[in-house]
Amino acid sequence: MKRSAGLLLFRHTDHGLEVLLGHMGGPFFARRDAGAWTVPKGEYEPDEPAWDAARREFREELGLAPPDGEAVPLGEVRQTNGKIVTVWAVAADLDPATIRPGTFRMEWPPKSGQIQEFPELDRVAWFDLDGARAVIVKAQAAFLDRLAEHSA
Repeated sequence: MKRSAGLLLFRHTDHGLEVLLGHMGGPFFARRDAGAWTVPKGEYEPDEPAWDAARREFREELGLAPPDGEAVPLGEVRQTNGKIVTVWAVAADLDPATIRPGTFRMEWPPKSGQIQEFPELDRVAWFDLDGARAVIVKAQAAFLDRLAEHSA
């Protein structure tokens, strides 16, 4: 069973609570919005603590050091692909223009023999909770609910 860990950044603004999500890079998600946004996260091996993986993956996915601050555990969810995702929320105000995403390589187009490189996340943006619920990977919406409960 695959496991991922990530950090969900949040901030309080005049418009309420906002979260930072990333749009998944690569050709499968290029023209999608709903269900194509995610908490910045990544897979880890069983011998790596999930917290360490969340911080490492934040750096790999966004090209920035993970923020310091209190980490609010939001627990885990099982996505439809079976992957278990563990997330912590951290209050921070990151400028999306500063990200330098990591990349991955894959054969594209399929069965072409051509290997192309794509960004892990092709963009990041701040969303209010309703906007985030409209675009986040379905199972990850539970993290938004848990964060809202914590912030109430």
